[in-house]
Amino acid sequence: MGEGCFVGKETIYKSEGKRLITHHYDNYLKSFDFDIEQIYVDTSYGKTHILVAGPPEGKPIFIFQGGNCINPMTLSWFLPLVDQYRVYAPDTIGHPGYSDENRMSAKDDSFAQWIKELMDYFNINSSAFVGPSYGAGIILRLATFMPDKIDCSVLVSPAGIRLGSKMRMIKDILLPLVLFKATSSPKYLHKITATMSDNSMGKMDKKIIGDVFQYVRLEQEMPKLTTKEELSHYSSPTLIMAGRKDIFFPESKLNKVAREIIPNLIAFKTYDMGHFPSEEHLIKINGDIVEFLTDHY
Repeated sequence: MGEGCFVGKETIYKSEGKRLITHHYDNYLKSFDFDIEQIYVDTSYGKTHILVAGPPEGKPIFIFQGGNCINPMTLSWFLPLVDQYRVYAPDTIGHPGYSDENRMSAKDDSFAQWIKELMDYFNINSSAFVGPSYGAGIILRLATFMPDKIDCSVLVSPAGIRLGSKMRMIKDILLPLVLFKATSSPKYLHKITATMSDNSMGKMDKKIIGDVFQYVRLEQEMPKLTTKEELSHYSSPTLIMAGRKDIFFPESKLNKVAREIIPNLIAFKTYDMGHFPSEEHLIKINGDIVEFLTDHY
């Protein structure tokens, strides 16, 4: 087992954080107009809460949440998939949500083992995978250690390939974050969310992100940057989607490296967006994902 197993009952929340964040979580679920099952699965890494939706006979798709975010927010980006596919969206252990709170390492095989245990619980041998940001970094760990589990994958604004400018992240994210935590002033939160979303983030998401910043001990470790050698046995069709204005993982930094390290990269799609996609970009993204899945899954 990787590091992070059997850790005691630590918490990632400060003061009333858990109540606030789970309240946002539940409200988000209520905004969906389809049935969602909420299932708990015991794994070696801790108890995992999973949202399951879509036709039971549909082909399976696992969707992993972005880091320091809540699962229904990420799931809301990919709702068209629920019409046709059986969607499994786990709350990442150690991130905001209903799963256990001990941190897992995104540098070793922990996430691959964790996913295998979730798949075994549902009797799924292999599946399609979709992950934005940190969630894409998790999928790349699975591609490294258990490539045969992946029928095809969609990596949106992916962590785990290349990072954007550290200086820009410090100036436009970290400094305003320190000031926001110190003052709770909406102007600093607005600066961060405007940078993250290219000025497109909705009011509800902004409030949730603000509460995560204030009340959650943020995951600060990015998933390991994946090497070409690690993916030498991974041959599943892969689609990458990246934003030109993404401060964390900009298209300009990802494009060349992704083409070098991912053997069966079907397409690398670029959108004129930030790290958080706008409603308009989501329409395009989902159209491209459905087309990719129709062709390769």
